[in-house]
Amino acid sequence: MIKVAIIEDNNTLRKSLSQLFETTEGMGCVTSLSNLMNVVSEFRKTRPDIVLMDIGLPNISGIEGVRTVKDNFPEIQVLMFTVFDDDEKIFEAIKAGASGYLLKKSSPEEITEAVLSLYQGGAPISASIARKVIQSFQHGPAINKEDFQLTTRENEILNSLVDGLSYKKLAEKYFISISTVRTHIQHIYEKLHVNSKAEAVAKTLKNR
Repeated sequence: MIKVAIIEDNNTLRKSLSQLFETTEGMGCVTSLSNLMNVVSEFRKTRPDIVLMDIGLPNISGIEGVRTVKDNFPEIQVLMFTVFDDDEKIFEAIKAGASGYLLKKSSPEEITEAVLSLYQGGAPISASIARKVIQSFQHGPAINKEDFQLTTRENEILNSLVDGLSYKKLAEKYFISISTVRTHIQHIYEKLHVNSKAEAVAKTLKNR
């Protein structure tokens, strides 16, 4: 079962999301919080796989929350779930360690599909957000391409990550184990100086 945590200050929405995951086969809500005040102690008890996190939270913002979660639980994947679609918020969330970015107008099916994709190694992003990311690179200043000293296999895996392949699909495509895929991706992160799939994909697109 995919263990999902929800951090959302809107009580009605939080309850609705909790019910959605409880009624979706293969998923379950292990904790539901209205703010980030006790997130570390709560996650130590519940150990979620995926966190669905709002940005506009009281007291401590969701972006700061991503940093807190990733600093204490690097294995937990964070999916931003927000009404914000401006460039600054998007890139702040990605830099903080978020692995996906979903708008609140997404349908229940899109939400559960995004959680499943993230759990399987994908980096789900709402279509309108993906367009903004691409446009920011297209309209940004020209930069010199960097040589990250990646091996041939690391380049292949990185390009497949950009194409949206999950860890499972990568293993099948290159006839290697998922643990070998994780090792390659860890080496890629180190060479690119990033901490998440979303950052690796963004840096690769920017370098093309």
